[in-house]
Amino acid sequence: MPHISRKAGSFTESVIRDMTRLAMRHGAVNLAQGFPDFEAPEEVKEAACQAIRADINQYAITWGAKAFRDAIAAKTARWYPGWEVAPETEVTVTCGATEGMVAAMLAILDPGDEIVVFEPFYENYGPDAILSGAVPRYVTLHEPGWRFDPDELRAAFGPRTRGIVVNTPHNPTGRVFDRQELELIAELCMEHDAVAFTDEIYEHIRYEGEHIPLATLPGMAERTVTIDSLSKTYSVTGWRVGWVIASPVLTAGIRKVHDFLTVGAAAPLQQAGVAALSLPEGYYTGMATAYRERRDVLVGALQRAGFRISVPQGAYYVMTDVRDITDEDDVTFARRIVAEPGIAAVPGSSFYSRAELGRSKLRFAFPKRIQTLQAAADRLSRLRT
Repeated sequence: MPHISRKAGSFTESVIRDMTRLAMRHGAVNLAQGFPDFEAPEEVKEAACQAIRADINQYAITWGAKAFRDAIAAKTARWYPGWEVAPETEVTVTCGATEGMVAAMLAILDPGDEIVVFEPFYENYGPDAILSGAVPRYVTLHEPGWRFDPDELRAAFGPRTRGIVVNTPHNPTGRVFDRQELELIAELCMEHDAVAFTDEIYEHIRYEGEHIPLATLPGMAERTVTIDSLSKTYSVTGWRVGWVIASPVLTAGIRKVHDFLTVGAAAPLQQAGVAALSLPEGYYTGMATAYRERRDVLVGALQRAGFRISVPQGAYYVMTDVRDITDEDDVTFARRIVAEPGIAAVPGSSFYSRAELGRSKLRFAFPKRIQTLQAAADRLSRLRT
């Protein structure tokens, strides 16, 4: 009898996307999946329309259209002076950051290699490691504050360590890693000859702290794979256009894997990406201000409903603890409240290597119109415990 592989059988389907399906079934306010319910920038949408009308509808170069790669390099240099990226040899355009991460792991990690992952973590990182044959070593981000213990991080690195996943601003906690933390990560990467896979898709969505690309620290440019995308910054999560910045040696491997995974990202949307990456600085400050307002609306509503919360420093999620309002586990509680009063969140166990670590937690997303968040607040006020 045919059967699926052991790799595919070792992880579940996305819990986040499953909660979206439940939200649709129950007519719930969907604060589970992190996608906006408001418009993308008009000039970015118009650029996509113009590209399609101009018949930019065939394959781009596999690793990305030149104009888009040039725009990625130019934006990187504009935001992080001194970080010069070579678009011909150090940039690969991918089908979203999701493909960028798995393509990079497949290109760099061998079966049996170990990769350090902070937990709670975005749910894709574990399956990405499994698909590449690597063994995750988990390091806890401790409450309050979601900080790691330096000694625990040092202990996670060993003779088989080949990589570490760094996500800042962090999903699901909203933590922004500080320079001291990043310097320790860099030190350990250099000591153990490891590669840092950095997920930086929330770089411009910050309320506190500074975003410091790990690749800009001394000695890290050649051993950092920087992963980013249009999705979050420009509110186009459905476009699936991302990119990977890495040294020429690592890029050569990533491009080969990317080619045979997906061939290439959508050509007209890459052209629109040129317009997106050219937006003025005021766009980014306005976006962060708007997200801060959304954060504060949801945080206030959750606090009034009795959730314990950590106020996020960045990204657009709130990680909560439900122990003060229910004895139910995270999955049971999340499935109950999506039906009544009709609000969808993500069970916390999906962000941990062991389900019991997230048993009392739910993650809520706030990339929504203020009216949507106010509707969610009204439903939270009717929550029966």
